[in-house]
Amino acid sequence: MSVDRSDPDAPLIMVGGDLAYTTAAPLRYEVERALADAPAVLVLDFAGLEFIDSTGLGVIVHAWREGQQAGTAIELRAVPRFLETILNMTGVMGLLARPMGDAHSAMRVQRQA
Repeated sequence: MSVDRSDPDAPLIMVGGDLAYTTAAPLRYEVERALADAPAVLVLDFAGLEFIDSTGLGVIVHAWREGQQAGTAIELRAVPRFLETILNMTGVMGLLARPMGDAHSAMRVQRQA
């Protein structure tokens, strides 16, 4: 994982490797840290993601929920097909597409090319 805060209105967290029970805590910490400044958008880039489990999915949902409270849109970028499939199969994609409160804070998902 790496973090790019060069644009304070849209910090970027790049996630690679496995996002699982044993590795999800640092991402959750960085999400909370980035949302503390209430940026307009928080971008989660999954171009390097190889595996995700339910704990990793929980971090994505947590980012969405906390983003709602901070007024921050969450954007998933470079989403691998396997993650898109998991988000759809678990119903998380529907949750993420549903704005709670401010329509500005709906999550955006961009598939990896």
